[in-house]
Amino acid sequence: MKKTRRTPAGDALTGVMLDFFRLNSLIQTSGDRLVARLGLTSARWQILGAIVAAERPQPVAWLARDLGANRQNVQRIINDLHRDGLVAFETNPHHRRAQLVLLTEKGKRAFDDAMELQAPWINNLSDGLSVKDIATVDRVVKALRAKLEEQDELEVRA
Repeated sequence: MKKTRRTPAGDALTGVMLDFFRLNSLIQTSGDRLVARLGLTSARWQILGAIVAAERPQPVAWLARDLGANRQNVQRIINDLHRDGLVAFETNPHHRRAQLVLLTEKGKRAFDDAMELQAPWINNLSDGLSVKDIATVDRVVKALRAKLEEQDELEVRA
């Protein structure tokens, strides 16, 4: 049986991916600790952020797409946020069953409070890193994401 070997770039990227997995876990844990006293988790905070970034109410499926997340998982978290009074639902004039999600005043306050905590945290985390190096990482991450999204689209169509 023929064994396919990785290229040198493939080997290097494999190491980076393994580091990304560990980094993602550390970010989630740190974010959970950061916003715990606000009654949030990293996942809840991320979804509140997606709602804010959307600039107008959107259905859960669109929010999930924007996050690159599973719609059912996003729906579960949005239901929890709704139960806690952080989001509300609004009738969608374009789709009867896909309600629009919007922040309540309580949700806006929770998100703003989380962002107040985030500023010193991110400033401390970025201490000693150059803006140029951060921009390089950003370009590489976006290029990888674009390739994976393109690959995903091709697989969905196949």
